[in-house]
Amino acid sequence: MIVHRDEGRGPATSFAGVAEEYERARPGYPEDAARWLVGEPPLDVVDLGAGTGKLTRTLVALGHRVTAVEPLPEMSAFLQEALPAVTVLEGGAEAIPLDDASADVVTAAQAFHWFDHGPALQEIARVLRPGGRLALVWNTRDEAEPWVAQLSSEALGTESVERSDVAAPVEESRLFGEVERMTFPHTQRLDLPLLLDLVRSRSYCAVMTPADRAPVLERAQRIFEQHAVDGVLELPYMTECFRAARL
Repeated sequence: MIVHRDEGRGPATSFAGVAEEYERARPGYPEDAARWLVGEPPLDVVDLGAGTGKLTRTLVALGHRVTAVEPLPEMSAFLQEALPAVTVLEGGAEAIPLDDASADVVTAAQAFHWFDHGPALQEIARVLRPGGRLALVWNTRDEAEPWVAQLSSEALGTESVERSDVAAPVEESRLFGEVERMTFPHTQRLDLPLLLDLVRSRSYCAVMTPADRAPVLERAQRIFEQHAVDGVLELPYMTECFRAARL
């Protein structure tokens, strides 16, 4: 994974330059996945690395009281516009700007792999109430479909989340119990401009020069033209969910 670093603001700052594309083109999260991750409302939920609020919106729609924490103002501006009633704090997982034992659940969508796991898990445990839950989720494309695997290899980058990617740091911290896993399938419908925005929103693509990015976009367009039906591409995902209780 290529990470653009702005030492003044930390890792993953490549997303600052593509916040608009991220907001338009990244998929949201299914309600059944959010219910499994978080539980029944109303709960106090902290959404870490909330970005433009893709998961935040689902949590709010389910009735939870959500505080969003996001390090990049370029991203959180979209969240604040979409959810003006949600408290949005600038900060990161390694220094969460909240009181001890102030949350029932801490979520991180498409973000845990950016965290410095040792200090982040200490901070998450600090803000969780006894018995509170850590809930982690990723949307990964279903690359069992050959054309999706081709799209990943030629334009979007291959992605996967294994149980060990989550269980190892979480369980080794000795702050949480066993990591449970559940997967939920869903589909994103994309026209060509949205697919190209999805490509631009990838961190590796965001740091490319326009000249280097052009052939990547051309490959994505070619795959779209081969597989879209009536101008719409149905892109299958597997929403990979993990949860663990604070000890």
